[in-house]
Amino acid sequence: MEPNSWAPAKGLVACGWALAAAAAAWFALTDAATDRLFVGVLVLALVAAAAHGSFVRPRLAADSTGLTVRTLTGSKHFDWPQVTVRVREHRRLGRTNAGLELDADPQLIVLGRLELGADPYEVAFRLHDLQP
Repeated sequence: MEPNSWAPAKGLVACGWALAAAAAAWFALTDAATDRLFVGVLVLALVAAAAHGSFVRPRLAADSTGLTVRTLTGSKHFDWPQVTVRVREHRRLGRTNAGLELDADPQLIVLGRLELGADPYEVAFRLHDLQP
């Protein structure tokens, strides 16, 4: 990964694939219809999460020209003048979570710690250093 790019942690993605494989084995070994339905949904959810973590690498990349955000449908580049970078804290269920907000007119992109593989405050600090 480039020094100015951020993606989900490789270990987390590998863990997702391992859990998906274990759930698939569980699916193959179960006999009850209700168990197969539950485990089948679990397998699909784990495969979707692990695939997303694998295919959107790097999730965010920055250089002197601007930011590039990668999604399942492709990459979108934003020039620095059209992007505002900030970190917002949200309190949910008694826990405070930080999210990196990229206000790229007309889109608002919010990336959390799992998607970045790093603390949103550190990423925002690095992005502010890169902005001209």
